[in-house]
Amino acid sequence: AVALALRGRKVGLLDADIYGPSIPLMVGAEDEQPFVHAEQMVPIERYGVATMSIGYLVDRHTPVIWRGPMVGKAIDQMISDVDWSDIEVLIFDLPPGTGDIHISLTQKIALTGAVIVTTPQDVALIDAGKGVAMFQKVEVPILGLVENMSHFVCPHCSERTNIFGHGGAAKESKRLSVPLLGEIPLDPEVVQGGDDGTPIVRRNPRSAAGAAFLALADLLLERLEAGERAPR
Repeated sequence: AVALALRGRKVGLLDADIYGPSIPLMVGAEDEQPFVHAEQMVPIERYGVATMSIGYLVDRHTPVIWRGPMVGKAIDQMISDVDWSDIEVLIFDLPPGTGDIHISLTQKIALTGAVIVTTPQDVALIDAGKGVAMFQKVEVPILGLVENMSHFVCPHCSERTNIFGHGGAAKESKRLSVPLLGEIPLDPEVVQGGDDGTPIVRRNPRSAAGAAFLALADLLLERLEAGERAPR
């Protein structure tokens, strides 16, 4: 989201992980609360991105113990009761899996496409394949796969180590006939940035991880602007 904003787009980021909202922490706004203007909540802006999360509305130490209908209502309110009027690209950060949150979202809004995030090992790729199949069943185009924690490059000797295996997402993208949008390396700065609210593309954009996120944003924009539809 921040990389897209750096490319000049007006970006919104909706944290749809109701049970484990992490966006407030990752953008350094965990102590913020949205205010209401003209009967709509105003998103909290960080790094050029308008953000909204259930984490802004409930105590950070209190678990959200809701059944499916309550979750669907929360997603609906964060879509319809928030002022997204100036946004060009709205990103929904979904939890892993294929549960109520995913189904509720696809029923409430026409999605341009889905980006499936995985890690290289087979156990993660199985779930990624299920995610692709779910979105295809509800007729949401697949924009592509992203391989997170793809590899580690030693900062001292520049040797590459494939901690979780190698090439898994590339093989899965070919099997599923969907594009591989990028490979994000494992980088302690990404972890630190997520904890202290400084995204890597602002913290260190010239790092391997920062460059990978910027390249991912460029590829995603190409697919969005070309109006492409991934194979179903």
